[in-house]
Amino acid sequence: MTRFTVNNQPVEYRLDPQTPLLWALRDASNLTGTKYGCGTGQCGACTVDVDGRAVRSCRTSIAQVEGTSVTTIEGLSQEREHPVQLAFLAEQVGQCGFCIPGFVMAAAGLLRRDPDPSEAVIRASLTNLCRCGIYPRIVEAVRRAGRLQRGEDVIPAGARPGIDPAEAAGAVPALVAPAKLSDR
Repeated sequence: MTRFTVNNQPVEYRLDPQTPLLWALRDASNLTGTKYGCGTGQCGACTVDVDGRAVRSCRTSIAQVEGTSVTTIEGLSQEREHPVQLAFLAEQVGQCGFCIPGFVMAAAGLLRRDPDPSEAVIRASLTNLCRCGIYPRIVEAVRRAGRLQRGEDVIPAGARPGIDPAEAAGAVPALVAPAKLSDR
């Protein structure tokens, strides 16, 4: 059995110790914010925080993180108040959104190490891939997150996400009424 902390909760996995952390998180813990992208550690969609450093969870076994503290996108901020989350929303970074959790986790780790990174440092540190090509917006969002973290910027309450996190996982209302068989 492998033991470590996930999002401030002690966990014990009864999985093969060589199981990738990604699959333990997604399949055993149902933390699906951590994405499977390439499986080779190149794309960064699976990035999580392990004891303060960004780690590609697809290439890290649960045995390698025994005794550590792992934070996923779900555990970064329950109220979506982390400066990186707020800045990514305010800067409208998301396009398809698949890569965003990995970028957010990598950016949070970067800002912990360097609260005022230059554009060059951001680009060199965030090696995650985005197929939509939103890199300029990501750079600006990380710079803004740094300013938020340092208290040099503020995001007005009206610009914050309007979905209650408790409702976000619930059923999505239908946008169009379903057609009846007699309507076809």
